[in-house]
Amino acid sequence: QVQLVESGGGLVQAGGSLRLSCVASERTFSGYTMAWFRQAPGAGREFVAAITRTAVTTTYTDSVKGRFTISRDNAVSTMYLQMNSLKPEDTAVYYCASKRSTTFSRSPPWYDYWGQGTQVTVSS
Repeated sequence: QVQLVESGGGLVQAGGSLRLSCVASERTFSGYTMAWFRQAPGAGREFVAAITRTAVTTTYTDSVKGRFTISRDNAVSTMYLQMNSLKPEDTAVYYCASKRSTTFSRSPPWYDYWGQGTQVTVSS
């Protein structure tokens, strides 16, 4: 059972930045595709970004391209999401997810493991 723990959320003004972290308990972290999703109140879980196991491939939803950067450090079993130029519409609970794979998906059910989420609130 892989455990994922997110941190780094908080309250920030529009235009500000935050960096989210997701630490995995799995020693073979480098074999897992990792992703970030978010869920705003009353909305479904939305794909944000994904990164393959060796970071060769990254992908983003259109609304965050150029503002968010996903990365990972396999040596410390941690994934990151650097979020710049934040907007009020980025307000949501952000979740990290993982699946042992060589590819990725934008669909939540594809992922096997999920963190508990971290709240990001962007004020206008």
